[in-house]
Amino acid sequence: MPKLWSDTIDAHRSAVRDAALSATAALVAEHGLRSVTMSQIAERTGIGRATLYKYFADVDAILVAWHERQIAAHLHELTEIRDGAGTPGERLGAVLEAYALMAHASRSHRDTELGALLHRDEHVARAQHRLRDMVVDLLVADAERDGVRDDVAPVELASYCLHALTAAGGLSSEAAVRRLVTVTLAGLRPDPHPPIEPRRRSDTMCDQHTQDPRTDHAHEHRRCDHAPANTGPERADGDLCHAPQVDGATPATAEDEQEPAQERA
Repeated sequence: MPKLWSDTIDAHRSAVRDAALSATAALVAEHGLRSVTMSQIAERTGIGRATLYKYFADVDAILVAWHERQIAAHLHELTEIRDGAGTPGERLGAVLEAYALMAHASRSHRDTELGALLHRDEHVARAQHRLRDMVVDLLVADAERDGVRDDVAPVELASYCLHALTAAGGLSSEAAVRRLVTVTLAGLRPDPHPPIEPRRRSDTMCDQHTQDPRTDHAHEHRRCDHAPANTGPERADGDLCHAPQVDGATPATAEDEQEPAQERA
C-alpha cells in the first residue's frame, strides 16, 4: 500500500476514534454512565454502529480510552510547564498549580460510578508515577538553591504535594484552589523558626551555683555567695546551702566549748 494511502487511512481512523471518544464523554455528561448506548454514540459520531464496534467493544472501553487521552494531554501540558522558563522553584509552583486546577476541573466525576470506572485502570497508576517523578526532579533542583527543606526526602515531599492538592477537586472556586497551592508550597520551605530544645534543669540554675567536680551534690553542701548568711545558733530547716568549712577542720561541739571553761576554773 502506498505511504500516502497508509497515512490517509491512519488519519481517518484516528479522527473516527477521537470523534467517538468525545461523543461518548458528552453523552455521559448529559445522561449518566448507564444511560448511554453504543447506538447513541454511533449516531452522535456520525458512523454506523457496526463500524463503531470495530474500534471499541463497549461503552466502558470507550470511556477508558477517553480517560487515557485526557491524562496524556495533561501530562504533556505539565511537562511543557516543567521544561519552561524560570527557576526550579517557579516551575515547581507552576506545575503544582496546573495540576490542582486539573483536579478541580475533573471534580464532576469524583465519587461517582464514572470515577470508579476511570480510576481503577493501570494507566492511572502509571500516570501518577510519572507525575510524582516530575515533581521530585523539580524538588531536587530547587533544594540545590536552598529553596526546599532538607529534613524530608524529596519523594515524600512530592507525595505530600500531590495528596494535598487532590483536595482541589472539592473546592468551589479557582481562587480557593490557588490558596490551597500557596499553603502546600509553604510546607516545602525551610522552617525559619526551628523548634527550641527544652532547657535542662541545670541550665536554669543560678550561675553562682557552681558544681564541685568531686561530688554530685556539691550544691547541697555549700552556701551560695548571694544567699543570706545564717547568723543564728542553729541553721534554718531546709537550708541546703551550708556554710563552707575549712578542709581538715572538725566542727566544734558543745563539749568542746565547755572544756576551756573547766580549765579556767
